[in-house]
Amino acid sequence: MGNSPFFHFLTLGLFGERRKHLGVIALSVVLLFLLASTLFISSSLHSSLSRALESEPDFVVQRVRGDHLLPVPEEWVDEIAALHGVSRVAPRVWGRYYPKPKLDPFLVVGIDFLEDQSQKALAKLMEGIDLRQFLSGEKMLVGAEVARWMDGHFYPKSFSFLSPEGKFLKVERFGLLPSGSELVSDDMVLMPIELARRVLGLKEDESTDITFNVPNESEWSNIEDKVAALHYDLRIISKKENRAAYTRLFDYKGGFFLVLYLIVLLAFVLILYQRTSQVFSHEKRSIGILRALGWSIGDVLRLKLYETLSVVVASFVLGVGLAYFYVFGLQAPLLRQIFLGSGMVGTHLRLIPVLDLSVLTSIFLLFAVSFIAAVLIPVWRIAVTDPKEAML
Repeated sequence: MGNSPFFHFLTLGLFGERRKHLGVIALSVVLLFLLASTLFISSSLHSSLSRALESEPDFVVQRVRGDHLLPVPEEWVDEIAALHGVSRVAPRVWGRYYPKPKLDPFLVVGIDFLEDQSQKALAKLMEGIDLRQFLSGEKMLVGAEVARWMDGHFYPKSFSFLSPEGKFLKVERFGLLPSGSELVSDDMVLMPIELARRVLGLKEDESTDITFNVPNESEWSNIEDKVAALHYDLRIISKKENRAAYTRLFDYKGGFFLVLYLIVLLAFVLILYQRTSQVFSHEKRSIGILRALGWSIGDVLRLKLYETLSVVVASFVLGVGLAYFYVFGLQAPLLRQIFLGSGMVGTHLRLIPVLDLSVLTSIFLLFAVSFIAAVLIPVWRIAVTDPKEAML
């Protein structure tokens, strides 16, 4: 059988049944759009989180009593630094500051510019900052969302923090934290560590927590046990635990959408199978005529396979293309709130384009195989019957 008759019938089938094909494509595009959008958002957040955690310390030590965080005394730093195998031990000062009751808080972070670990962790956030001018007075760097809030509440140049002692501390806005780090810095207020202690009500010899690194990863468990034995009221959090916690959160929400998608896809395939099983009489006749003209069962199946593949590819390209534009062009309005919540971070967080070819391939195969099976099985049942019966 030559190529010309085959592609003539293929074109005739596509355009002759264009209403049916366009309806199936429209429904398929909606399904693929929802799944691809969910996976794009999840992949983008995973990528941003991985980059944010690269410069984080290996371990964080906190002091807890009754599930409440307490200030960490300065001598703990020396005790941890004395352990063999530990490096880059540094105190950290941070805390939530509520500008008004029931409003989303700022994350106040104090940075010690003389301490190497702090500089490494916040190096990207301090790029292009004139440290001499920044340290010349009581100044701060603010994230994009904090700046928007301050501008909207008439604090364009400075903001007065109310310390726990009841004193107002006027801090000048020195600049904005760089874009592209919104997952970390969107709600952040960065200031010198001594100023942060005053804002948060900590003493000069107190910190929020202590960070340290363990260069030999095989010693992580051993060092963690040694640090835990120093004091009864400390809690140790590793970088792996932080990563796993965020990953579980995003995977849970992405998995929820995936389960819904699979349910809807199964329903769609069942409807499509039932619809195709009840083939119209003229479609049965067309298959019977092709068989009477000498077409083999394989030829008929190949014709319907190419026809179905055309619908599948068109649906996939349109669905994934629209999802890509919706997520990375329009920044996924509405859907992003399901992943990020309704807090301060997430309102203006920019989703960075990330494409995972293995995920796209899995989407295509999952959709294509089920779709093709739902169409070809009824066609095969007609093609194996006697041509005379099919044309009745």
